Amino acid sequence: MTVRILSWNVNGIRAVNNKEKKKIQGITFADWVLKEDADIVCVQETKAHPDQLTGENSNLISLGNYHSYFSSAEKKGYSGVAVYSKKEPLEVMHEIGSTELDKEGRTLILDFGTFVLFNIYYPNGKGSPARLEFKMNFYDAFLKRAEQFKNDGKTVVVCGDFNTAHKEIDLARPKENSKVSGFLPVERDWMDEFVNSGFVDTFRQFNTEPGNYTWWDLVTRARDRNVGWRIDYFFIDSNSTDKLTNAFIMADVMGSDHCPLGIDLKD
Repeated sequence: MTVRILSWNVNGIRAVNNKEKKKIQGITFADWVLKEDADIVCVQETKAHPDQLTGENSNLISLGNYHSYFSSAEKKGYSGVAVYSKKEPLEVMHEIGSTELDKEGRTLILDFGTFVLFNIYYPNGKGSPARLEFKMNFYDAFLKRAEQFKNDGKTVVVCGDFNTAHKEIDLARPKENSKVSGFLPVERDWMDEFVNSGFVDTFRQFNTEPGNYTWWDLVTRARDRNVGWRIDYFFIDSNSTDKLTNAFIMADVMGSDHCPLGIDLKD
């Protein structure tokens, strides 16, 4: 049996589900999920509490044959993640490590028995030195949590918007952005640490070509020129790479400043 898992930073789940605008090739987000028919869909930057999903957005709570799970920020209209899964997990966890790190609703950890799935919207460090510090603290707390499951012999799958491009190949203009959060040495060093601790970048198992990005700046219409960053990832623990059958980026899917990506996993 193969499980297909998709991940997408939608930059506002209500905006991308708007029936009037229909941002995703003429359909809403809910219709897109049903059309893709993946086993699990992970969403970042929902910008909505479940109690805000009313009216035309009420279908985002009960979506087809999917179970839905949400983690929301204390501040409304900010951050947030969600998971839609055909299979009901054994356990759903919302914590990454501390009250301070968890108050922004950035984490969902689902234990499906055969694997543990992390869906995370990692902090952006551009705002200030304090936000960069928050981001690095979040990274460290996440890694500790992921390693706990890996060391217990679990298959660990991690997806989400990491807000960092790892290698020069992962963004169109590495030199120009070498002093910008998202491509700082300290952030890239942490990505190295993550990989060295036993996690594998799934996309690079199948595609080593440049020009593959998942985020483009809207203001400069960078997507039209494919001047982008690959900051959204799927990782899997190195002991489970034999379960991985495909990893891909869905760059043609519009609707957000990010595009979806996915993996196929033997379960």
